[in-house]
Amino acid sequence: MAFTTDDITRLFDAFARRFAAEREALIALDGKVGDSDLGITMSKGFAAAHDAVADLAAPVPAGQMKAAGAALAKAAPSTMGTLMATGFLRGSKAVEGAGTLDLTELAGFWRAFADGVAQRGKARPGDKTVLDVLEPVAASLEASARQGLGLTDALAAAVTVADAALQATRDMVAQHGKAAAFAEKSRGLPDAGATVAVMLIETMRDTAAA
Repeated sequence: MAFTTDDITRLFDAFARRFAAEREALIALDGKVGDSDLGITMSKGFAAAHDAVADLAAPVPAGQMKAAGAALAKAAPSTMGTLMATGFLRGSKAVEGAGTLDLTELAGFWRAFADGVAQRGKARPGDKTVLDVLEPVAASLEASARQGLGLTDALAAAVTVADAALQATRDMVAQHGKAAAFAEKSRGLPDAGATVAVMLIETMRDTAAA
């Protein structure tokens, strides 16, 4: 099984709908140690990403991911919007030339996505950021590809890993952004950016399953 260009278009429609539905929940979570704009950023950014992908006349996977990244950068120029844009743009380069995205290509995409976010945000695992979910998701997909798992099983496994990684951020102290100013007060809360990463991989799993 592999994601076709039609599947990727449906994926971005699902992203847009998911972040529209989660807008208020993300605002509330971000407001505890942030500036309360995460839900607005993600819903606005992924609505624009969906429109950009849907408007492509002759889509290919790399072009779809690149269009999404560019749209996110323009529509949501906040810190998290920029990190998401960077992830999709870096990921697009990893799948250049692919006509569909099978598990090997998806593992490469998420590895490039995670590495791009780490470089742009100057973050490391353990800093209580989106990277604390992106890194284990990429590693999980790489391991599944080596084991020869099917795409749907691999994405389901990645979601399980992502959920555990998100819960682990509760024990961390934020090192970046406005949340870092709260220091120990950030302990006990799941990281808002890491929550977004879980939503991304959950939505990809659900799209593959459908």
